[in-house]
Amino acid sequence: MEKLIQQLKGLPTRIVFADGKDPRVLEAASRLKRERVLEPILYGTRQEILSSAQEHNFDVQGIEILDPAEFSYMKEMAERMVELRRGKWSLEECCRRLREVNYFTTMYVEMGYADGLLGGAATSTADTVRPALQLIKAKPGNLAVSSCFLMTKDTRTLVMADCSLNVDPDADQLVEITLQTARTARQFGIEPKIGLLSYSTYGSGSGESVNKVREAVVRLKRMPLDYEVDGEMQVDCALSPRVARLKAPQSPIAGQVNTLIFPNIDAGNIGYKLVAQLGEFEALGPILQGLNAPINDLSRGCNANEVYKMAIITAAQKHDLHG
Repeated sequence: MEKLIQQLKGLPTRIVFADGKDPRVLEAASRLKRERVLEPILYGTRQEILSSAQEHNFDVQGIEILDPAEFSYMKEMAERMVELRRGKWSLEECCRRLREVNYFTTMYVEMGYADGLLGGAATSTADTVRPALQLIKAKPGNLAVSSCFLMTKDTRTLVMADCSLNVDPDADQLVEITLQTARTARQFGIEPKIGLLSYSTYGSGSGESVNKVREAVVRLKRMPLDYEVDGEMQVDCALSPRVARLKAPQSPIAGQVNTLIFPNIDAGNIGYKLVAQLGEFEALGPILQGLNAPINDLSRGCNANEVYKMAIITAAQKHDLHG
């Protein structure tokens, strides 16, 4: 994180915060501005943002406020939105949707007024992600958009995917999620050792879920990857060298896995929250992967420090920086 901060200080980066009046966002934005890491933009009614900043004693002097009532290019934004939706929405429908925070801020990024967006402090992941999928869309060559969490504690970092977006990915989607997550891991200074997780290790169990994970591993191992991928494996085999010696002694990375790919959203969401709650890891994310522009979601239970770090991650994605 410190390396990313130093790299960002030399780059002009504008990040929109969708929840501009939220005290956690105000604290993070004022810190980012004070440290000159990036240029925060606070979305919301100007008076509400200034009142909240005063109430909670945060200095927002010099921070840009994006009040939609003061925005001069709403007509152009709505027309661009009609174009992006290819006639699925009328101009009237687009004007209506632009009154919603997530659609307005997503279009603000899409039109190049800002470099990235951070939302979700007061809304669901679906509310943040839906406009991004409809308007920003996936990068060319990406078959899907996925998400991951960075789980950090002391000097240890794990990457977990997909914990919040793809409900029941098939083998093709698991391959895509793995490739995207490996890129994210490297972006934050982690050399990926990737385990595709299951309730089975090397055929110890059977079922449709096991079959799709096994098929994804077969496809990945056919690719000319410059990092290790293995599976299917149980999570204790992935993380514990002792268990790995018993269950998968031939594996080059069992017991050393740092990037965990879950078979579905149930396992992923439960898994990362167990690690956070019982293991006391800090969860940063969900970090969206595969989009045309960096748009990320905050947990509604986040604190100001997590907002600060997620803003840095969003800015680093824009410039493809590496920790």
